[in-house]
Amino acid sequence: MQHNTSPVSSSQMGVHPRLREGVLRHLEKPFRRVPSEAGRRAFARVEERLAAAPFVLDAGCGTGAGTFALALAHPQRLVLGIDKSAARLSVGQRVAARTGAPANSMLLHCELVDFWQLAAAANLSCARQYLLYPNPWPKPQHLQRRWHAHPVLPSILALGGTIELRTNWRVYAGEFAIAMDLAGANVGAEEPVRGQPHLTPFERKFALSGHALWRCCAIATQCTAD
Repeated sequence: MQHNTSPVSSSQMGVHPRLREGVLRHLEKPFRRVPSEAGRRAFARVEERLAAAPFVLDAGCGTGAGTFALALAHPQRLVLGIDKSAARLSVGQRVAARTGAPANSMLLHCELVDFWQLAAAANLSCARQYLLYPNPWPKPQHLQRRWHAHPVLPSILALGGTIELRTNWRVYAGEFAIAMDLAGANVGAEEPVRGQPHLTPFERKFALSGHALWRCCAIATQCTAD
């Protein structure tokens, strides 16, 4: 099968000039958005199980293929995949029903911003958080839609653990590293993704299309991850 996905295209060639001021503003001022009622109902369905021990979060899991791979890689942890698309999640649920899914995996239909806000307010804890090939929002005017520059950033950090980003836009990885450093996390440099299993269909598609793939990890707390 041939893959010819276009690489990320943007007039922004480096770190956004307003990244620092935006991140610092979000870190200093509370995000006053009220989670939706649908988000509250979704969160209530999983809160008790998530509160039992630090869990692994697959943020924006799509069909859940990556969630199931992460569940196999972290057998001692509950791995929760969240996506806002019921259609994408239904694909993963059909696969799970047909072939079986790891017992330590769950898929949840929920807006990520709702989940992060509610989980932080409930003092839940992550062992690891994965941001695997998020929408890079490459237009300069869309900076605040990127997770590292979004007002929900303090809630993401509050859940703690090791936060791993993967992307096919190096600018995104560089900005993530800067944002995590501003937040006081222990950050590694962005580095190429090489010689590792593909965690998601997106990663496989981008790799087969010849894209350069990047990852960056940050430790938001001293929570021990397996």
